[in-house]
Amino acid sequence: MAPKQNDREARQARERLRAYQARQTVHLHKAKRRRRDNWVAGIAAVVIVALAVGTQLLYFSAGPGAAKASSSASPSTPPSTTATVPPKSLAENRTWTGTLTINDVPLGVSLDGAAAPQAVSSTVSLVQKKFYDGLSCHRLTNGGFYVLQCGDPNGDGSGGPGYSYGPIENAPADNVYKAGTIAMARQGNNADSQGSQFFIVYEDTPIPSDQAGGYTVIGHVTSGLDQLKTQVVDKGIQGGKTDGAPAVKTTIDAFTLQ
Repeated sequence: MAPKQNDREARQARERLRAYQARQTVHLHKAKRRRRDNWVAGIAAVVIVALAVGTQLLYFSAGPGAAKASSSASPSTPPSTTATVPPKSLAENRTWTGTLTINDVPLGVSLDGAAAPQAVSSTVSLVQKKFYDGLSCHRLTNGGFYVLQCGDPNGDGSGGPGYSYGPIENAPADNVYKAGTIAMARQGNNADSQGSQFFIVYEDTPIPSDQAGGYTVIGHVTSGLDQLKTQVVDKGIQGGKTDGAPAVKTTIDAFTLQ
């Protein structure tokens, strides 16, 4: 083979090698970038979820959604309400059954006066005074927390019956609040800040304890929860949020116990 032909073939081989190496470099760069982008996207997703859950926790235990004692009654607070905490003996160490009607949905309820005597006594006293009749359910969550919160005479999470009480009673040891659970709202890290606000859990929900503990479980919904979900929960939250006022106006029509 002639020397010139050999040189040309060698040069062509070198050019093919350089082109191959260039393609490989571009391919490796793209692969690294894809891995980096996937990693960043994964981290971002985790951060977003953590922030959402953290926001729910903060709002649930320490923000406007927590129960706060109020020394002044709003116009919707019955005049018979006093600032005296009902004695826990009122719960009579027994089960109380009745109906909590929300937006014309009758919820069968059962309250455990033996497991949560102070909270059930307060609730029974307020029910007997018709404190809850006509009050709104001001808060609905669906972003990892699944609760409908009710019982604030101010309608914004800031009101109460004119008194606050403790201690925390009957909180689940595993911090999981089963669907149908009825529990008392309170301020973060304050076991003695329970009042009239309560929340209904419509799907199993883990709620971590804070320094004060968990949340007092007073009883359970025994019937009608599916209807409540259809009539209120499934309608969503105002503004398409995951935490806020229900999209449909939600009101306690009546609450009876015996």
